[in-house]
Amino acid sequence: MARRVLALTSGRIAVVILVVVALLALLGPLLAPQDPLATGDNTLAGISGAHWLGTDYLGRDVLSRLLDGSRVSVLGSLEVALTALAVGAVPGILSVHLGRTFEWITLRLVDTLVALPFLLFAVAVIALLGNGITQAMLVTGVLVSPLFYRVARAATLAVARSPYVEAAVVSGASVGWVVRRHLWVKVLPPLAVALAQTIGTGFVIVSSLTFLGIGVQPPAPTWGGLLASDLGYLSHRPWSPVVPGLLIMATVWACNLLADAIRDVSGEAGRALLNNHKARAGRLGPAGPALAGGA
Repeated sequence: MARRVLALTSGRIAVVILVVVALLALLGPLLAPQDPLATGDNTLAGISGAHWLGTDYLGRDVLSRLLDGSRVSVLGSLEVALTALAVGAVPGILSVHLGRTFEWITLRLVDTLVALPFLLFAVAVIALLGNGITQAMLVTGVLVSPLFYRVARAATLAVARSPYVEAAVVSGASVGWVVRRHLWVKVLPPLAVALAQTIGTGFVIVSSLTFLGIGVQPPAPTWGGLLASDLGYLSHRPWSPVVPGLLIMATVWACNLLADAIRDVSGEAGRALLNNHKARAGRLGPAGPALAGGA
């Protein structure tokens, strides 16, 4: 699947952007030219050689805070997506095989989670457990998990009545063996699409919560926190929200672009795309020697 995704222009663009964002998360704190928490007297300074993106209202270097805050933003979005995947996908697959009681219970839990406003619920849980990014993201991941439950359940239902699955069940195969052997390959592509989309949604959620000051302890920098701190001083630095806003927008766009690319290369559409590439290569193969002989 990875080769098929990279065969698409949209897939390559998405992968390049996400690799850059991942490198910022890994190396950003090390590349920060100054201490992101160090204050100074040169407040609200413009762009200069010493401060490439200027300074904020406390004299802190904006570029250093942007690089240092990338790790929190990326890890937070991954926590949301992976928590939602773990909590939603497994019950979604098992709900088709473990009987009507388990199915009814999980469906009612999913309906309950869908009805809860995740922002208000996250605020309530943080008030009980303390203001931390991990608590906020785990709670948010649980509230987003109905997406994976429904995707996994729908993909499982599509193949659960297939002759080869029924033959495996009749022959005495366990549920775990059927899932590993037959269902997982069919369920993985739609889950990969949902995971890519949820990572982008996680960026929006992390940015929204940190914009409101939820899930992070000041003065720790985050992309959403930088947006919030810059809005009060737009008359002095009107360009300040541009860079963190563009980073958030580009990351979410790349995640959605990757999800579209995975969808395009999986299933019947993926096989059709692969056949088209093979047919095109077959047409160009004989043409090459013919053109060479004519030359």
